[in-house]
Amino acid sequence: MRKRKKSELLTEVELEFMTGLWELGQGTVRDVLDALNPPRDLAYTSAATIMRILDEKGFVSSKRDGKTFVYCPLLSKDEYQGRLLRDVSAKLFDNTPAAMVARLVDDQDLSVDALDEIRALLDRRMGKDERG
Repeated sequence: MRKRKKSELLTEVELEFMTGLWELGQGTVRDVLDALNPPRDLAYTSAATIMRILDEKGFVSSKRDGKTFVYCPLLSKDEYQGRLLRDVSAKLFDNTPAAMVARLVDDQDLSVDALDEIRALLDRRMGKDERG
């Protein structure tokens, strides 16, 4: 079997499958298919191929349990989110996270509550308990 080059990022369908697997913690192809939201009308063999590709790319590990494989994520959703955001920051925002956050704040029509939550997160990160 040919080994694929390890990719740092997931395709859209791979991300759907990883999201299902993150929710499960571990599972078979059938478990992951059942966890997809919204459900996909996808042949079992196609889903098994996607899981095998995730294994080859190093996103999941697999172990045989009888005739089936049980898959486990090799990185957490938080770890992947960080990886993806670093990639977006580098490719689209010249490694300037402030520009990325500014775009999010400017373009998302955020509520006052959402902006207050972001401010509180920044205050905690900066070591402040209160705005001042």
